[in-house]
Amino acid sequence: MRLSIDARLDYWLAAPADLLFALEVAQTPDQHLVTDLLRIGGVEALRPIAADNGLGRRTWTRGEGRVTAHYTATVEVDRAGATLHGLAADDIKLLPAEVVPFLFPSRYCESDRFDALVRREFGALSGGDRIEAMAAWIRGHLDYVVGSSDVKTTAADTYVAHRGVCRDFAHLLIAFVRAADIPARMVAAYAWRLDPPDFHAVVEVWLDGAWRLIDPTGLAPVEGLVRIGVGRDATDISFMTIFGEAECLSQTVTVERVG
Repeated sequence: MRLSIDARLDYWLAAPADLLFALEVAQTPDQHLVTDLLRIGGVEALRPIAADNGLGRRTWTRGEGRVTAHYTATVEVDRAGATLHGLAADDIKLLPAEVVPFLFPSRYCESDRFDALVRREFGALSGGDRIEAMAAWIRGHLDYVVGSSDVKTTAADTYVAHRGVCRDFAHLLIAFVRAADIPARMVAAYAWRLDPPDFHAVVEVWLDGAWRLIDPTGLAPVEGLVRIGVGRDATDISFMTIFGEAECLSQTVTVERVG
């Protein structure tokens, strides 16, 4: 399918601050960037850099006062509705070197705290079937509540609170999957049919020799996800990191099917 993306940010910075934007669509085998344009106002010169794992790119700049960003893109997505059923987990000794770090606990995904739960709840399953059961468990036990978490909320906090937003659902699934000795990473994405529209956080798991997308919230179809970037957890995938203080005046994301 062909998707049209429009993302707009409008912020106020009372003092000069360095900014790191991650808004541009990544080029991957299952999503082809047809056209795109990033415009940022109220800032100094832009300096693009490669993003984590060589997937996508970020842009450094510095701004003060009113800072605006407008990103538009047209993307061809060629990805069937994904199922993880029947996919095998790889022997961890044979994992590619770049995949190994995604086995370990991280700032927001304390996978070492979920070993017992994962064995008890999902020990009878393996591979993709195990991960699909984890995602179903999360959807059944967590309420999606806007404003119920903040930038300090971890997977363990979400497990205790039994509520969160896409970021929290993704952190908890990543923690579960890593506790099962399967690599998992967080993905920043644009999402077709997400209601209400916004930036979306989902998960990729390493099964049968490749990264596989899954949305633990179940709010957006996998065939309509467009990757922006990936990382260990929310630390690595923010659409805008501000090295200072800022006030959000407005923010909108629109993803529409155009073909």
